[in-house]
Amino acid sequence: MPGKRWAAPALLALSLPLMSAHPPAAAATSLPAVSSVADSGVRGPAAATVPLEEINTVTTQVAFGLRRPTAIAAPDDGTNRLFITEKSGTVRVYHPDTGLAETPIIDITASVDETGNERGLLGIALAPDFATSQDLYLAYTALPDGAVTLARYRLDDARLEPLLSQEHAEFSNHNGGQLTFGTDGNLYMSIGDGGGAGDPFDSGQRVDTLLGKILRVDVSRSCGALPYCVPRDNPFVGVAGADERVWMYGGRNPWRFSIDPADGSMWIADVGQGRWEEINHIRTGRQAGANLGWSCYEGLEVFDETQCRSDAAYTKPIFTYSPHTGGCAVIGGMVYHGRQYADLVGDTYIATDYCSSTVWAVRKTAAGGYTVAEIGQTPTQVTAFGVTPAGEFYVVNDLPGGLHRVSFERAKPTCHIAYKAQTWGGGMTVDLTITNTGTTPINGWTLRFPLAPGQTIIGDWNTDLTQSGDIVNAVNTTHNGSIAPGRSVTMGYVADHTGDSSPPSRFSLNRDTCSVTR
Repeated sequence: MPGKRWAAPALLALSLPLMSAHPPAAAATSLPAVSSVADSGVRGPAAATVPLEEINTVTTQVAFGLRRPTAIAAPDDGTNRLFITEKSGTVRVYHPDTGLAETPIIDITASVDETGNERGLLGIALAPDFATSQDLYLAYTALPDGAVTLARYRLDDARLEPLLSQEHAEFSNHNGGQLTFGTDGNLYMSIGDGGGAGDPFDSGQRVDTLLGKILRVDVSRSCGALPYCVPRDNPFVGVAGADERVWMYGGRNPWRFSIDPADGSMWIADVGQGRWEEINHIRTGRQAGANLGWSCYEGLEVFDETQCRSDAAYTKPIFTYSPHTGGCAVIGGMVYHGRQYADLVGDTYIATDYCSSTVWAVRKTAAGGYTVAEIGQTPTQVTAFGVTPAGEFYVVNDLPGGLHRVSFERAKPTCHIAYKAQTWGGGMTVDLTITNTGTTPINGWTLRFPLAPGQTIIGDWNTDLTQSGDIVNAVNTTHNGSIAPGRSVTMGYVADHTGDSSPPSRFSLNRDTCSVTR
């Protein structure tokens, strides 16, 4: 196997749909949508210190009747409006006082190819000077052949001006479509690898195509015949055979990414082939030319060795999760910088999954790593996050088509896990003590936790345990199924490992996240 170098240090291994996490023939899920992030420049208070396992996510539906919504944008113009894109090519307006307007504020259905589950109007971004210019930007698959298109839309005269397009005719999936303005004023856009399964065009590792890329352009001016400019510090400017608009490559379907207005870092949620969903965090100074790994890598595992190069520097995801958690497609969100819940989730990245609805919270640590926890659930089939100018979150879900306000609350864990681990050679034993820290008895339990890569359980005690991929489900036996408040039960397992003997880092008991003594 050719050698590979990671551009970032190993941090955390764990492992979306308009994004199709699986080949189109097997995809039964609906379109995951554009988490349009309004990069409002919000600077919230200091990072929260409440442990992630003590946080719960709450959503409140505030609007009904959306038709397959795909993105949210919030104008910073004092109107308190939200713009919500719909797959067919319309943009609806929501106001907290008057609700969802029936008549679209934008209708480009005559230009949009919405055939297939993943084509349509995919993304929206408001110009930094939107309050005065009334300019916004749309990403969509265009008629007649599904080309992924970036266009400027002038709201004052309802004029659509296509700026660039990427052919995407062979398959209808993996279109990307996220649009976000960076702290540098440039517009960033994601495009998927061209669809199908397994990167059939080898797009991910090529730099002569916009497929499987995040691109960066300056839409505030034009250069020659182009209605935009290519920033001169783009990494492939002047490189023979490369497309100079490419900012990052190696994406499968980076359906949703966001740029943290506090530090300019990028959070990229890339939908996996079927084994791993991944989240990347790339700080400023490391972004230009970053290689996200596909299709050499899917998550942390080699997917296609023929696409691997010994001289390539691959950017390692900070977090991966497998479909064995019930997930199918990661829906990337953003870092919370609002004030209402700053004490709980300030400076914390929030994401979810289209199928499992699990809310993932990712927080940077002082040591340069990350902590990750499940902090509740969103409604079914969330396709996008949005953020108001004040930094508060909303989500939209695909079917049945609703808008939901997101809030957070503190909730003490009802379970606690303590463990003892012993390792030797290629083996390890782990003893777990499960304590009911709640106020009501637990009658029947399932403990779920992920294993590190290369670990395989070969024996267990005091539990009926099954391993599916990296996920373990340990169910009580007949003699320890009831745990009274304040009482504990014990269980354990023996496992083989291939070098990584680290014990589990996260546990949930009956889907409630547990605190852990490490």
